[in-house]
Amino acid sequence: MRLLFDQFMKKCEDGSWIHLPSYEDIATQRSQDFSTFIHAYFPTASEQINKEKLSQGRIFTRSFEDGLGFEYVMFYNDAEKRIVCVFQGGPHLQGMPGFFHGGAIATMIDATVGMNAIVSGGIVMTANLNINFKRPIPLCSIVLINSQLDKIEGRKLLVSCNVQSVDEKILYTEATSLFIKLNPEKEFHIKELVLNSAPPA
Repeated sequence: MRLLFDQFMKKCEDGSWIHLPSYEDIATQRSQDFSTFIHAYFPTASEQINKEKLSQGRIFTRSFEDGLGFEYVMFYNDAEKRIVCVFQGGPHLQGMPGFFHGGAIATMIDATVGMNAIVSGGIVMTANLNINFKRPIPLCSIVLINSQLDKIEGRKLLVSCNVQSVDEKILYTEATSLFIKLNPEKEFHIKELVLNSAPPA
């Protein structure tokens, strides 16, 4: 995984690719911004959210000890509207013995296409996610999740992706998704928040 990380970091040097921060990093650095976001987009829910519990919340994909769950890094190419996620799941993501649980793969697909929709369209929520599992993924193997923004129609963003082996010879999964941009009247600059939180190349 380190080799792939280094290869993508090299691509970041000319500015064509950006190393995206994890949700955990963004939430830690900009907690006040997210409080503003929750109140602006979900005023009813914001009254019901227990602020103490919220402060204890952890992003699902970052809630396992290192090496046991979701280990990943994402890179974004603005010109191509494309995200590549390098993902290696740990042993706590096992489904059928020796293979990843399908729900773990679905989680990473949603995280990857969701990040693509966020940086392309702002605040969005998943409306539909269709996944075709082609073959099981061996536990603890490294895969590439390639996500592409296909179309924007008003408030709708259509994003597709596939999950492949590192050498791109094995196709494990294909997916399509539909995201809905939340209240475009309200300005919350999530793209800037994400990209400005990106670690330096």
